[in-house]
Amino acid sequence: MGKVREIGIFINQDNKILNLQEVEAIAGKGLINDSHFKKDNDKRCQITLIEIENINHYNKISGTNIQAVNFRRNIVTEGIKLNDLIAKEFFIGKIKVKAHDLCRPCKYLQESLKQKNIIKEFLRKGGLRCEILSSGKIFIGDIIQQ
Repeated sequence: MGKVREIGIFINQDNKILNLQEVEAIAGKGLINDSHFKKDNDKRCQITLIEIENINHYNKISGTNIQAVNFRRNIVTEGIKLNDLIAKEFFIGKIKVKAHDLCRPCKYLQESLKQKNIIKEFLRKGGLRCEILSSGKIFIGDIIQQ
């Protein structure tokens, strides 16, 4: 059982992520005000998650102090192995989601963080791409469980 540690959305692709205390999730569309929110949204583009433990490990081995929100995922989790949830339905608080794919790091992320090894270090640790199955609000501190 894990929990929501941080929540973030992007107003547009060029802006930094906005930290929120809560966010409204709409089934099949995404997170309200997020740049990826749209009608009939691809099931892999509605919400993304990443583990704080993987971010902390990277910061330790690289001698950096990159803030979790800068890894460009919507939900930063704590205390849960996200890769174990691939192809499974689970809850973030009261919101039901389904994990469809790993959220692989990209060259854009590596360049925006001014790092040389993000792609390598986060290849299987970059989080999840999920579909939102039920609508409602997600809050910091919400429990994540199957």
